[in-house]
Amino acid sequence: MKKQFLLLLAGLFAISLFANAQTNNKHRVLVLTDIEADPDDTQSLIRFLLYSNQWDVEGLIATTSIHQQARVAQESILKVLEAYKKVQPNLLKHEAGYPAYEMLKTKVKKGLAVYGMQGVGEGKDSEGSEWIIKALEKKDDRPLWIPVWGGPNTLAQALYKIKKTKPAAEAERLYKKLRVYTISDQDDSGPWIRKNFPSIFFVVTPGYNYAKATWLGIAFPMPGSSTEVTSNDWLAKNIQQGHGPLGAAYPDVAYGMEGDSPAFLNLISNGLNDAEHPNYGGWGGRYELYLPEFEDSNTGMFKRENWPKDEPETRPIWTNANDSLQSAIDKKMYGGNRETIWRWRTDFQNDFAARMLWTVKNYSECNHAPLVKLAHSNQLTVKSGETIRLSAAGTTDPDGDSMSYLWFAYKEAGTYKGTVSFRPYAPNMYEIPFTAPMVSSQQTIHLILKVTDKGAPALTSYKRVIVTVKP
Repeated sequence: MKKQFLLLLAGLFAISLFANAQTNNKHRVLVLTDIEADPDDTQSLIRFLLYSNQWDVEGLIATTSIHQQARVAQESILKVLEAYKKVQPNLLKHEAGYPAYEMLKTKVKKGLAVYGMQGVGEGKDSEGSEWIIKALEKKDDRPLWIPVWGGPNTLAQALYKIKKTKPAAEAERLYKKLRVYTISDQDDSGPWIRKNFPSIFFVVTPGYNYAKATWLGIAFPMPGSSTEVTSNDWLAKNIQQGHGPLGAAYPDVAYGMEGDSPAFLNLISNGLNDAEHPNYGGWGGRYELYLPEFEDSNTGMFKRENWPKDEPETRPIWTNANDSLQSAIDKKMYGGNRETIWRWRTDFQNDFAARMLWTVKNYSECNHAPLVKLAHSNQLTVKSGETIRLSAAGTTDPDGDSMSYLWFAYKEAGTYKGTVSFRPYAPNMYEIPFTAPMVSSQQTIHLILKVTDKGAPALTSYKRVIVTVKP
């Protein structure tokens, strides 16, 4: 009896450790949103909730922005959560970990209903800024990811107070836990943060002119990109109509579909995304760390007399990077920063549509993404000219669907800029030979395996193999 009891305790302890490990692998995410400035914040929040089982949601904070300067609308966050509450039990039939409505409701906070730096300084604390400080102070070594969909002045106020009230070393420790992605600059506090807190990890297309922003790649019509999967007809058919209360809560497009979603798309666990390395590229785009040249963005169609003036960046930031690729639509070559997102557009839209179906249907009635497995490490080291075999043996589909395989080199993600070829090679091979190119100095090559099932909608998972090639 004693032995059985000890075995039971050991089993429970192992389960506890596994659960903790699973939790600690999740990103901690706290969203700032100027919801109601544009319907796209509500759209992005609905997509966000469909992936909320993959994260520890630390906060949903209503803020202002250049487009909504004197209002915060936390009630609109709560309205979306009410729709989520109705479908959360059904989502749990498909994947574990979807947070309860009651828990998420406690994470809804608001910043001050003032614009930009008017909300930063002595006596400008809010429940939102205090909540950010509380999240940073948690005894948790994981970074705190802050996707900013509007203005970041609530974050700026939290940083102002930390700097004023904490010893410099402790304050710096908290700054370094932050991972910030702002959808361009939607008030003057974003540039202030970058200038005054140079150690903060910051992703942004700087300035107030959105025309050159990477995030436009999510939905805006770009030459070579698929416009079908972001059309009003597609959204009505796959998201809004006949897809339950959460789909019905998805508003029609005004200016553009989900301009804010790129701020969190790279946090989704799909085998391709690696949020700590924005230069690797993923659903939310690819970004490189450098000091961008100054460019006055308050020109052209986005020129506004009452908008802040741009200032030069004072330190390197994660910002626009270019990809070059052949379009699957017209077979032409395209290159630019928005290509880093739209190249994945069909994949992430199909995934979104599948998860919306999860809100209303049973497991057997829905599609689920392939479970990709490599027969080797995802980090390989080879010598110039050496041939190795890449293998996805053991890859399965949870629904028993047939799968197609595609291996390709993501040239821009690695240091080797030459042509990488797989010979002999044909699509749909789960195992292929790879011969390392001849190099004169150590180089890295990112090889991507894309596995797509034949369910409806077709879903894609990935694996990234980083090959280090030595001379």
